[in-house]
Amino acid sequence: MSVDFKGKGIEFVNSAVQEDEAENYEKAYELYVKAFGYFQAYLKHDKTEKNQSLREIIRAKYMEYMTRAEAIKQMLDSVDSTANSQAKATGATATKAKPKGHGDNEDSDLEKIRGSLGGVILEEKPNVKWDDVAGLEGAKEALKEAVILPIQFPQFFTGARKPWSGILLYGPPGTGKSYLAKAIATEADSTFFAVSSSDLVSTWMGDSEKLVSQLFALARERAPSIVFIDEIDSLCSARGDSGESEAARRIKTEFLVQMQGVGKGDKRVLVLGATNMPHNLDQAVRRRFDKRIYIPLPEAPARSAMLKIHLKDTPHNLRKEDFDMLGAKLEGFSGSDCAVLVKDVLFEPVRKTKDATHFKKV
Repeated sequence: MSVDFKGKGIEFVNSAVQEDEAENYEKAYELYVKAFGYFQAYLKHDKTEKNQSLREIIRAKYMEYMTRAEAIKQMLDSVDSTANSQAKATGATATKAKPKGHGDNEDSDLEKIRGSLGGVILEEKPNVKWDDVAGLEGAKEALKEAVILPIQFPQFFTGARKPWSGILLYGPPGTGKSYLAKAIATEADSTFFAVSSSDLVSTWMGDSEKLVSQLFALARERAPSIVFIDEIDSLCSARGDSGESEAARRIKTEFLVQMQGVGKGDKRVLVLGATNMPHNLDQAVRRRFDKRIYIPLPEAPARSAMLKIHLKDTPHNLRKEDFDMLGAKLEGFSGSDCAVLVKDVLFEPVRKTKDATHFKKV
């Protein structure tokens, strides 16, 4: 007689959620632990399930509930710590008062973690306007609609009309995804968090998840806010890849939990991600970005405009027709490629001067 691991796990986790919502946390924690045993057995040993997408959904929910159970465990431990500290105040032994000191250390650690996140908040606007971004008219209009309008006119987004909670910018490298984010930071009247994977990865076990958690906690405190994560594929690649560490898996789980919270309750927090390789993103993470905007290679007029922008105030004798001709010839060039090309051209007078033997005053 075979055991229905999946059915038993779902039964226990439903009971755990009910107890959790009723604030019976000790009972909820016990039921979560029982459910995890059945889910582990299902994911490891149940070979009858042919629906791989269902297995992935259950795996994602399993990790989500595990994070919730860990939070309940920490809360129960903190309650015990408070009880011990009260016992100390009434003359209990010093041994029972030790958990309070541990709690103080945790508070101190959280303050340090928050301090390390201070550098990701852009206090000054980057001063990049929409007009400074050459081309990408479709992407700019989509971003104005998805990001700027809900912040400027929140009264329009009520009832079934809700603002996007996650927006993913994807496309070839060097097309201006990060530059568009700077324009959003300038134009949007909100707190802007510019984050890279290095800001959220710590060498200490467990600190990376706390960094992710505190990042979103800060974003909620300073709402309306935008959390921009550049190269998000390096942080949230597909789970189960060979060589994936336990720490990386825990970061993804925490990120998924926080993103789920943003989508349900935090209407004034927007997560903006950028990637060159959307196919490398974890499926569950990709699903959290309900709005996806493709950033293509620039068209010929945009390439011509980029050449003018990067030349700045450098003296030259190029006419509009010359810029148009150059823009047409640079088919397949990205915005970054155009910038490198102009930089190389600007070095040409220096190269000639280097080889000169005679000079005349002009």
